[in-house]
Amino acid sequence: MGFLRPVAMEKVGLVGLKSDRETILSILHDQGVVQVEPLRKEALAIFPMEGTPELQRAVADQLLRVRGIKSALPPAGGVVARAFPTRDGLLEAARAIPIEGTVTALKREEERLQTERKSVVDQLDLLARFSFYSGRLEYLHMEHLFGFFGEARSDSYAPLRSQITAIADVIFIESPGPETVRFVLAVNSSQAEAVSRLAQQRGVLLTSAPALSGTIAERRPELERRRTALDTRLGEIRQQLADLAKEWYAPVASIEEALTIEARKLDVLGRLGAGETVFALEGWVPKRARPALESALASATQNRTGFYPVPTTEEPPTLLDNPGWVRRFEFFVRFYALPQSSEWDPTWIFALAFPLFFGFMLSDIGYGLVILGFSLWMVAGFPGRRYVPGPLKRFLKRIMSPGAMQSLAWTLIPASILAVAFGWFSNEFFGPWVSLPGPHWDVRTNLGDLFLVAGFIGLAMVVFGFVLGALKAYYHHRRKEMIARLAGIAIAFGLTLLGLQLVSKTFQALLGPIGFTAAHPASLVEIAVLLLGIGAILYAEGFQGILAITEILSHILSHLRLVGILLSSVVIAYLVTHIAQGMFHSGLFGSLVLGALFGGLILVGGQIFNLVVAVFEPGIQGARLLFVEYFSKFYTGNGKEFRPFGSRRTHTLPAAAPREAPAPSPST
Repeated sequence: MGFLRPVAMEKVGLVGLKSDRETILSILHDQGVVQVEPLRKEALAIFPMEGTPELQRAVADQLLRVRGIKSALPPAGGVVARAFPTRDGLLEAARAIPIEGTVTALKREEERLQTERKSVVDQLDLLARFSFYSGRLEYLHMEHLFGFFGEARSDSYAPLRSQITAIADVIFIESPGPETVRFVLAVNSSQAEAVSRLAQQRGVLLTSAPALSGTIAERRPELERRRTALDTRLGEIRQQLADLAKEWYAPVASIEEALTIEARKLDVLGRLGAGETVFALEGWVPKRARPALESALASATQNRTGFYPVPTTEEPPTLLDNPGWVRRFEFFVRFYALPQSSEWDPTWIFALAFPLFFGFMLSDIGYGLVILGFSLWMVAGFPGRRYVPGPLKRFLKRIMSPGAMQSLAWTLIPASILAVAFGWFSNEFFGPWVSLPGPHWDVRTNLGDLFLVAGFIGLAMVVFGFVLGALKAYYHHRRKEMIARLAGIAIAFGLTLLGLQLVSKTFQALLGPIGFTAAHPASLVEIAVLLLGIGAILYAEGFQGILAITEILSHILSHLRLVGILLSSVVIAYLVTHIAQGMFHSGLFGSLVLGALFGGLILVGGQIFNLVVAVFEPGIQGARLLFVEYFSKFYTGNGKEFRPFGSRRTHTLPAAAPREAPAPSPST
């Protein structure tokens, strides 16, 4: 488990006998700790690449075939893990699956029947909606006559009919409704395209009359009988597939998984080098995983496998290893940029600071509980989501995917809990709506203290960012960059203490008034620290350091937005509550009923608006403070994610497990 750092990586090489290659690759796959890389030029001069195109093609062909069989079978039975000691045995087991022809024929018939059923259902729906047409259907698709079924809003039907009548000889049969008009029209075949284009321009969809004969009353029973027959046959096909799945799904799933693993092994073979009797492999491995990997390979190959370090200046891939609750906040860090393997991982600080910033800016029990409820609902998998209005559902999906929404919800749970706690302290429940018991700190009458708290938070975040930046520069042997970061710390403290001593009576009483004599030692120390920082940053960065001085001050003061957003939420809630209460008590236009009605609308609408603002503003601004004011002091990003060779086994046994002879079918 890492703390403020990604997992330490090292690049290693491995040399083994070709006779052990399959065993070694199986162990590497099952350990899942090595990201295999192409061999360096120096290694390729000794171990040329060895391709296996024929073998890759054979495995790929069988994998495609078995995967098709598996996708056609419904999942059935429990998971039965199987072993396949050799690749030849695996390919033989795949070729021995005897149900491909039966499954393919059943799936083709099922797809054909489903297509036909959809056509029948569509025709039934169309005929049901236009059952007012009592003529024969063949009249609507004659040699020189073309028929349409259409539906239009009542207010747009009359203009559409007038325009169609003006350009074509047409017959209309109508069935007016309260909101829409359903109609059947027949035009000359040569005019059908012009009529269809005109209707489309008016936003009315015309459907070609089905190529059926007889009347609607005659055809509907026949179509219903055909639908029933199709449903019966589809049920029989599904039952046959289910019966096959009971016997074959587990072995097919095992073979498919084993072939997938073999395909990955063969892909890795393209990155290896091989001589007549030995082969070589290079890749990245976590330092902490190397001893266990070496031990497993030594045991499996009787110490015939050797490791060697690979000197390189490449940036290692990044593997984050945070505890579960911190890992939830990797969503934000990855959204910004994955850290490089050799720099600090900011996830821990983000996990602590973001909920604190969010809760501080919200500081309301009511809003916090609503956001907490929505977050728990999203984490639970959106139960009852069918009741969510369609437009709202589509809007949310456009913003982010359901998976991303759940990741965000996990981070909002602690943030909303802190918002409830801060709301109790500030006596806010959907604004100043009720008076809560206990000691409170009114936001509107303690702004000076709140700004002071926000300023010290800004100072702490900026200084800690500079500390991490200085340590990063030290580890990377960048002396001037380290000096610039340390100078930033001195400037931040010097500017902050001088500013507080200048404007705050509390600090004037604590440190004394500002002066430039020996009688004012605090001022002299602050000025000395500030001048030392300015001199150091000018030495490290030249005249660009002057811009860095203003940036440091702006980054500290930027944290005052914590109070600004808190105050805006409080003021909006106060205004909405005050206006609504006034209408409840005084009425509107002399009417208490109108006052209660409009007061309720203002109260509900205003609170919903403030709730939406309360979700977006603290979230966006809290993340921004971390991304800009904090990350900029030490963070580079653009890391490459660690992608080890391996996959999860569910239907096959690992190489080191006890093995049984491969069974291509349950009957063998």
